[in-house]
Formats: sequence, C-alpha cells, structure tokens
Amino acid sequence: MRADLSPVTGKHPAHVFRPLSDLLSGWEANGIDTTIFRAGVDIAGHRYAGYGLARMLPLERVLVGCASSRAGAFGGFHHPDQGYRHLQMVAVITLYGLMGRRIPEPPAPLVLLDLLRAYAHDCLHYGSRRRYVEVAGVPVRTQYGINYRRTSGQAYSAADKRGSHHTRNIGIVMEGACDKEARFITRQAAEHFAVTEPSDGLGALAFRDVTGTLTEADTGRMVDVPQCEEQTRYAAALLGYEKGVNRRYAHFLEEFAPGEEYECHTRLLAAIISGDVMKLGAWLDERHGPGTFPGLFRTPGYFEPCLTA
Repeated sequence: MRADLSPVTGKHPAHVFRPLSDLLSGWEANGIDTTIFRAGVDIAGHRYAGYGLARMLPLERVLVGCASSRAGAFGGFHHPDQGYRHLQMVAVITLYGLMGRRIPEPPAPLVLLDLLRAYAHDCLHYGSRRRYVEVAGVPVRTQYGINYRRTSGQAYSAADKRGSHHTRNIGIVMEGACDKEARFITRQAAEHFAVTEPSDGLGALAFRDVTGTLTEADTGRMVDVPQCEEQTRYAAALLGYEKGVNRRYAHFLEEFAPGEEYECHTRLLAAIISGDVMKLGAWLDERHGPGTFPGLFRTPGYFEPCLTA
C-alpha cells in the first residue's frame, strides 16, 4: 500500500508528479534559490519538536504536481483532491499557479511560500497520533490525534451546521490548529526574507492566505478570473476554507480561551501529536468545569471507554 502510490496520484492523470526531495534538488542544481523554503522547514522542525514531533514528514514522501497537460490547470494548497493520505503515508500537493510549464522553472517567492505552508501543514498530519484496528483484513483508523471513530464509522463529534461561524467539531479544531501553525511558520519566513505581496488580485489573496493575514473584507468578496475558470474556483475554495476552518478555529479559541488563545493552541497541538487528551482536558476543566472536552465535542450516543490508551 505504501510502495504503490499510483492510487493517490490517479485522480490527477494530467499532472506530472515528482517527489519534493527531487524537485528541490533539481531546482538547486540549476542555481535556483530555495532558501525561503529550507529556512521555513528549519523553523517548523524546531517548533514541532517542542510539541513532541520527533520526525518531520520525509521529503521523498511528498509528491508534488509541478506540471500538467490540462489546459488552464491551476495548482496550490487549495487544489482539489490533495493533502496527506494516512494509509499510504504520503502527501499529494501541487505547486501554486498555472501548471502548464516546463520543469524546472524558477519558482516565484509565493510558490515557495505556498509549498512551505502545505508541507508544514502536512507534517502535523503525518505526526498526529493514529490508532488502527483490523476489520475483515482491512486497517481501520479509530484514532487520529484527539479525534476518534468507531469501526462502524460513527464519529466522535458531529459536523457543524452549514454556515456556522463557530465549531463543535474536533476535526475542524484539529485542522484549524495545524493550519494556524503552518501559516505562522510561513509568515515568519515571508517576513524574514521581506517577501512582498503580489500586485495581482488572486496573488494578493493567496499571499494573505498562506501568511494568515486574510481580512474580513477578503472573506466577504467574490473573486472572478474571467480568463481562467480554474483560478476562479481556486479563489472560491480558498475563501471557503478560510471561513469553514480557520475562522471557526479562531472563534473557538476566542470563545474558550479568551486572553489565552496561544496557550490553548499550543496545548492542542501537543495533544494532537501525543494523542493524549488528559492534560488539555484538565486545562479546559480548570476554566469551564468538569467534562469540558467531551461536553464540547462528543456527539450524543458515542461512548469511548479510554481516551488515553
């Protein structure tokens, strides 16, 4: 399963995929500067070690869509059908921008920043505690970070209502925590190398997205790119993710850790890596009373006898 990666790239038959390790070495052999990305990975490694992550996602386990034969193909963090695949232990991502290009091509700073955000994000998914059981010869994941699922498919927490501004779904909280951290790292790299915001509308929006600086005005507008339908869809996916994940996570922190948002965020990440909710649960109980964690997230009818096993 982990040797044959064709199932995870098969949804993108027009795209050319290369391991991130090969892509970077190819760029560097051609004199292309990848310092922004490399420096960001160093920042991520130091921060993640503090949360208990002993090893970063190997670069050779990251498949990067870096070219495409499909007219108008547009890549980036919000490209459909990509992300970390836990059973195969591989991340599938695409380079930001139009993909009809030769390899290698010097990437713009925004391309490297988007690549850094995706890699930093997927490293946290890679490092999240997972537990599997075998059902009829098939591995079934019953724990991911601090989220749980029965072998029957019953999830620990219910999906949020459509259009909700807050969240009571632990999957959204975990996703938001991972992306908040990845965007913080990307913003640090952008500031250190004095990367400026692109002048084009979608580029400016993407820059604010990868650095976590989108405004309320950004999330309320529609972006139409007449010359490329895929770019319009990309912008819509970007704004949908911001409202559906990142804003909901921000509201969660404001709601349950006012004035202590960063402390709660770091405790969440440590719990996601270890898979142990006890310390986080005790911290929440001190502020909101006994049983806060299951009271917030556990859907009625779900029973988990041991959250720390």
